[in-house]
Amino acid sequence: MGQQDTKEGAAPQPEAAPLGKLGNFVLAVLRGQAQVDFLPNALTGAIFAVALFASGWQYGVYGLLGTAVGTATARLLGVARDRITAGLEGFNACLVAVGFAVFLGAEHLSTALLALAGSAVVTVVTGAASRVLSTWDLPTFTLPYCLMASSMTIAAPGFERIWHNGEGLAALTHPAGGPTTLSWTDLWHAFFADFAQIFFMPQWYVGLIFLVGIFVASRRAGLMACVGSVVGIFTAWALGAPAADVAEGTMGYNAVLVTMALCGVFLVADAWSLGYAVVAAATATCLSSAMAALFAPSGGHTFTWPFVLVSLVFLVAAPTFPRLRRPDAAAPAKAADAAKTPVAAAA
Repeated sequence: MGQQDTKEGAAPQPEAAPLGKLGNFVLAVLRGQAQVDFLPNALTGAIFAVALFASGWQYGVYGLLGTAVGTATARLLGVARDRITAGLEGFNACLVAVGFAVFLGAEHLSTALLALAGSAVVTVVTGAASRVLSTWDLPTFTLPYCLMASSMTIAAPGFERIWHNGEGLAALTHPAGGPTTLSWTDLWHAFFADFAQIFFMPQWYVGLIFLVGIFVASRRAGLMACVGSVVGIFTAWALGAPAADVAEGTMGYNAVLVTMALCGVFLVADAWSLGYAVVAAATATCLSSAMAALFAPSGGHTFTWPFVLVSLVFLVAAPTFPRLRRPDAAAPAKAADAAKTPVAAAA
């Protein structure tokens, strides 16, 4: 989710006409939505918007407005223009807004106001996280969004004017139960739902639209997303996760993001990074259950914490293994081409 130091897109010129500035802003917003899956592609962002609207018009509106507010806030605060143009200041805001809509109820005015405020504040959180992690040359991924969304789900039940769901989300954990055998329907539903659950959407057809958007931007990214989904499903099934959870995509979406991040985005795509990413994706699937158990008593949610934590650990470890290469350490002969290629997102 979100690329670092991306050169994608031309920066708006000071003398540009108002319509030109508006057009550049719209493109930055669409790229911001696409950066949720590491893709600085406006067309992909538009397809992602279609997917959100397919799940519910409110979610489409929240996604676009959240991304727009995050992008505009970064612009007002003077964030580097290339980051804004590439959509790097929009993807966390997009997820914050949609997350607020899902957990607080999209139909409430209080939710809309909080989503807009959260989309602005997450820009500040992104700046803070970036300063800390840049010390080790690490991306922020969706850490800012996770911090904001976790704070929201834990705190919201304590405020009557913003919590409209009766009892809070806090609950004691209990052992998994229910059938673990996956039917053919469960398998293909899970495969597509894994892409939709990145945006909290459970419908398989919404996931299909998201996957189309990924392939439009990059066939390699699309293939890596598919590999991640398969790894997440297989790992969850092998460990005995309830079939209903697997089919809803809640066990596999973090594996999708991990695989995309570690094979082709933050590590050069080859057989070694693919194997590395597969191991990381399986690890993230296991960690999903641990994070759910950790947050349950406080009313929190897993969100993309497994993706963030696993990806950071595997990226920190990567320089230890000579067969794994960061894009900026690729062969000098490829330097000229690499300079023209957007460096992958910092979701």
